[in-house]
Amino acid sequence: MTSSTASDGLMVSIRLFARYAETVGRTRVEISLPAGATVGDLLAEFRRLVPEAAPLPERPLCAVNLVHVLPTQPLRNGDEVAILPPLAGG
Repeated sequence: MTSSTASDGLMVSIRLFARYAETVGRTRVEISLPAGATVGDLLAEFRRLVPEAAPLPERPLCAVNLVHVLPTQPLRNGDEVAILPPLAGG
């Protein structure tokens, strides 16, 4: 697990699936962020802490606690953010 430290912040879990989990080499990462952080902030910190995440799209589809969100979505302590790969089907 990878984490950073933030003295007065929040802890967020990132979940990765399918191709993204294979690319990064894990299915879950815990990251500490300052209070007031957004999904966009989380993605930037994730890329900084986990170099294997660099190939992921700049603005991947994300869900916070099973609800699809924009990068501007504020985060709360204990949130689970899923980074979802594109789905294809017919």
